[in-house]
Amino acid sequence: CVPPLTVTMVCSRCNAMSGKSKPLSSCSCPELAAGQRGGAGGPGAAARLPQEEQGRGRRANPSLGDPAIVKSPSDPKQYRYLTLQNGLCVLLISDANNMDSVPSEESLEWEDNDETEIETDEDDDSGADMEEDKENYEDDDNDGDDEEDPNNSDDMEMEELTEKEEAKKRSATEKLSAAALCVAVGSFCDPEDLPGLAHFLEHMVFMGSLKYPDENGFDAFLKKHGGSDNASTDCERTVFHFDIQQKYFKEALDRWAQFFIHPLMIRDAIDREVEAVDSEYQQARPCDANRRELLLGSLARPGHPMKKFFWGNAETLKHEPKKSNTDIYTRLRDFWQHYYSAHYMNLVVQSKETLDTLEKWVKEIFSQIPNNGLPKPNFGHLTQPFDTPEFYKLYRVIPIKNVHSLSIAWGLPPQERHYRVKPLHYISWLVGHEGKGSVLSFLRKKFWALALYGGNGETGFEQNSTYSIFSISVTLTDEGYEHFYEVKFHFSTMVKNLSYVQKLKKVHQIWEEIQKIEANEFYFQDQADPIDYVESLCENMHIFCKEDFLTGDQLLLEYKPEIIAVVLNQLCPLRANLVLLSAASERKCYLKERWFGTQYSVEDIDKYWSDLWASDFQLNQDLHLPEENKYIATDFALKASDCPDTEHPVKILNTQHGCVWYKKDNKFKIPKAYIRFHLISPLIQQSAKSVVLFETFVNILSHNLAEPAYEADVAQLEYKLVSGEHGLVIRVKGFNHKLPLLFQLIIDHLSDFSFTPAVFEMITEQLKKTYFNILIKPEMLAKDVRSLILEHGKWSMIDRYRRLMKGLYTESLSSFVKGFKSHLYVEGLVQGNFTSRESKGFLNYVVLKLQFFPLPHPCPVQFRVVDLPNTHLLCKVKTLNRGDSNSEVTVYYQVVC
Repeated sequence: CVPPLTVTMVCSRCNAMSGKSKPLSSCSCPELAAGQRGGAGGPGAAARLPQEEQGRGRRANPSLGDPAIVKSPSDPKQYRYLTLQNGLCVLLISDANNMDSVPSEESLEWEDNDETEIETDEDDDSGADMEEDKENYEDDDNDGDDEEDPNNSDDMEMEELTEKEEAKKRSATEKLSAAALCVAVGSFCDPEDLPGLAHFLEHMVFMGSLKYPDENGFDAFLKKHGGSDNASTDCERTVFHFDIQQKYFKEALDRWAQFFIHPLMIRDAIDREVEAVDSEYQQARPCDANRRELLLGSLARPGHPMKKFFWGNAETLKHEPKKSNTDIYTRLRDFWQHYYSAHYMNLVVQSKETLDTLEKWVKEIFSQIPNNGLPKPNFGHLTQPFDTPEFYKLYRVIPIKNVHSLSIAWGLPPQERHYRVKPLHYISWLVGHEGKGSVLSFLRKKFWALALYGGNGETGFEQNSTYSIFSISVTLTDEGYEHFYEVKFHFSTMVKNLSYVQKLKKVHQIWEEIQKIEANEFYFQDQADPIDYVESLCENMHIFCKEDFLTGDQLLLEYKPEIIAVVLNQLCPLRANLVLLSAASERKCYLKERWFGTQYSVEDIDKYWSDLWASDFQLNQDLHLPEENKYIATDFALKASDCPDTEHPVKILNTQHGCVWYKKDNKFKIPKAYIRFHLISPLIQQSAKSVVLFETFVNILSHNLAEPAYEADVAQLEYKLVSGEHGLVIRVKGFNHKLPLLFQLIIDHLSDFSFTPAVFEMITEQLKKTYFNILIKPEMLAKDVRSLILEHGKWSMIDRYRRLMKGLYTESLSSFVKGFKSHLYVEGLVQGNFTSRESKGFLNYVVLKLQFFPLPHPCPVQFRVVDLPNTHLLCKVKTLNRGDSNSEVTVYYQVVC
């Protein structure tokens, strides 16, 4: 383990491989590397912190807590690890200085309250978005990931929207106290005759306790004091977490702990909670990512727990037990007594109290959790569950969404023990690169692919004690669907190429470049929301040694090419599972998965391609390793202020072409900045056709930027292009040193905008699918109808979809773009580590490059809604997706101020 006081570290926030990951198309870099003992350049080489910070290392953050726990120099919190007498492992976090910590994502104002985006399948955190309502249709924003699969991008939208809204509410007030407890037991332990029992128990333990018998008392207590709670069940772990205002934290801990000390789990609550579990099951059914996981799980060897139905529903937990005279109440209590033992558990608490106070509380409260002394469940002997003939086939699947997607998956030996090396993470960075010479760049030029997602998300399905999954998912165009075998072949050539070049010096140089990128981000890392932080750490404690609790899921701690080579050799073309999602396969899909009703077919890999993959095929000369990244920041100096400090942004430049608002960061003092420019035009809202043309334009612009801007993205510079109701919104943020390069790149592409008929056809076809996929979700349709009723002059998603289906012409787009760029008003905001003079330069650059005329009349952005009559109004809309049994109810109250 790394000596905590002498090592300089590098950390990654690359989400492609973490549990809260984002799609590889947005960020496919591997997680950070930490410095080690050893000579420069070797496997033990110390990673480099920003130059002016070198030499300080861990001493920049003296801690009264456990000095063995390695943390970021920018982390003001104190940590202490202990084990209670009953075997419960505990991590205490004292956040006494939390009001003085570095800013969170929300404080950088990345999310604008007056905007909301709808993402296409092409991009995630960098790319084109479509603004809708002042509410967020977007599935996963920057960090957060939800990653993993293009088919998952829209399926968690409402859940993640709620989480974002709650996070913003929390960020606007004092930081809450939080706790999380992870039980090393999950759905793998479900009895064969009671699928979903572990998930059901997760629900039942919250139905009151001996000390606090009120069934809903804990939830009511949290809501009364600004808190929230949740729980989740995975394959081998179950996690519970909550947050609350600090002054009520101790009482909340006591109430919460009783669920693990003496839960009531009364018989009368069983039917109600079965309904709750069944409701979750019904909500999960129309999710393509869930359907794919369940289908792949069914391909595991007989007797492997992955073949089980983890969700549970009314059939498995109520109707079938009743038929077989199974007393589910008795079985539930037996399951709790067997598996909810203190020595199976890890606890993390975070609050502003001192470590000594937190330790006193935890010992007083949680020492009462029973320890049954039974050995922990172990499934490590059930390895390689997917080494079966059924797995190595092609599965055609009819998706819920209108999408063409190819998923390539390999079942590998479990990789958790290699967390210090993270071979899957490193490989995903290279395979998933989107710059020049990458597979995705090659496929985009052939108009076969739109987006790429991949790696290993470290969910229980993708990584556990029995196996690890490495997957690549590609969003295909219509033409790409016809060439899906060739798409798979090009990824095979890339993997083969990586196997050949592992001994080259450039491969190690790329690894060091990743170190440099992530060293920058690690040193100036943002502080996570407490409830998310404790949830992540309590799971980390089950996997990593104490020194790596905070870094094990973020840092590449060791460079061991021999381990990487072993994994690359296992990514054999013939040992991959192929899942092709497309409605075009409907006539071939004659099989139906039992639980989610997924229609699919199975067939052997085409002989031509299987023979080619088995041969010593030639490499694709168009594919090569990434070039040196020019966007990596090296200057972290804080700029001297050249104007008076202000509490809020002030207008520092006002011309007929536009204005600039500015605020210097003199509070957090970090070398980062945020830039937002709104290019306002009256042309957009003239008709539904204008809106569709504008969104097509923004998506093509994003497509054109995808390759040249990707290097900036992996260098921790983020950008968004938003097709707003009143204009194009350009947003960039990150380390300020190279941020102007990214901003200028975007403006240059806007100035020199061009497209081919093939790109136009590809983007418009994808836009049709995006509109359709929004409309088939009840919650999205409800939002669209509500905004149509309330907003004057609103062009609804239905209007846009109908207009797009009538057809557009390239001449119309060219004419629209010319008109859009000819007359504009530009409003900009620059915030962070820039001077006022530099900030004015951004507007000057826009005016210089675009050469537009000012608008003849002011074009203020106004948001108005219809003044509803003083009565009750009801609007009913039938869902457009017959296969989705979920309903959406929205109650809108209009209050006159």
